[in-house]
Amino acid sequence: MFVTINRIPVNPEFAAAFEARFQDRARAVDEAPGFVRNLVLRPADPATQPYLVQTFWESREAFEAWVQSPAFREGHARAGSLPREAFRGANELETFEVLSDSVRP
Repeated sequence: MFVTINRIPVNPEFAAAFEARFQDRARAVDEAPGFVRNLVLRPADPATQPYLVQTFWESREAFEAWVQSPAFREGHARAGSLPREAFRGANELETFEVLSDSVRP
């Protein structure tokens, strides 16, 4: 499994607008081949911690195919809908291969 984590530092006064973007998202990724799951994590302290957007994929190749797709471009066309001052800095995208996983039986 392949996981991406996008760290997005949002100014607290724009938190509600930022969260609304994810509530109203296009959901195109949900139909992408190899897509498993998407989580948007609200920080405990929005003044000092970023929001985390995690996507889980069957493989790195599935993720890369999504990023190259027209659906990705369409789904991210709204990315600039919030003003620049909504963010405390640039987002950071991290990628990981799953080494170990456990779930409650």
